[in-house]
Amino acid sequence: MKFFRSNKYDSLACLVRACQKQDPRAQTAFYERYKTRMTGICRRYAKTVAEADDIFQDAFVKIFNSIGDLKEPEAADSWVKVTVIRTAINYYNRTTRHEELHSSLDGVEWHMESDDYVRIIDQMNVRDLVDLINELPDRYRTVINMHLIDGYTHTEIGEILSMSDATARSQFMRGRNLLMKKLEKKGIVHHENY
Repeated sequence: MKFFRSNKYDSLACLVRACQKQDPRAQTAFYERYKTRMTGICRRYAKTVAEADDIFQDAFVKIFNSIGDLKEPEAADSWVKVTVIRTAINYYNRTTRHEELHSSLDGVEWHMESDDYVRIIDQMNVRDLVDLINELPDRYRTVINMHLIDGYTHTEIGEILSMSDATARSQFMRGRNLLMKKLEKKGIVHHENY
């Protein structure tokens, strides 16, 4: 008696290799594997759901066009995430005034507060946090997403966005301060966590 295997692609590496051979079923499975998670990332970077959908589609066109170049199929999860984030940032750069994003904030002083905001954010509902971040101006929202959510360093952010790491750090601090004000307006303040 033959048994039908419901999952032809029993590992990520098998799935990627099948996509590299342009197997349509594998491409559908690959797309479905990442759809929900990567759409969420796109929505964090986009102003609207329609923009997020455009970014997601653009990212997957790039992914399928270059999947043949992926040498380590086991690394597909991080490769897909980086491709989606870079596509979102490129979309943002194309649709935002160049001067606003690249205005130099070098030399602007800011003061470091305690890391209370990290504890506050860690305790928040993710959906509420994403909604608050989406209310930030574009230049701050992008840097906050990249640093706070996606874990990029200020140096990496600067390289990706073509700005100095000091400018990336400054935009993060300003965005973080705006985020903290929004949290305070919602009644979420640092002393509640002690």
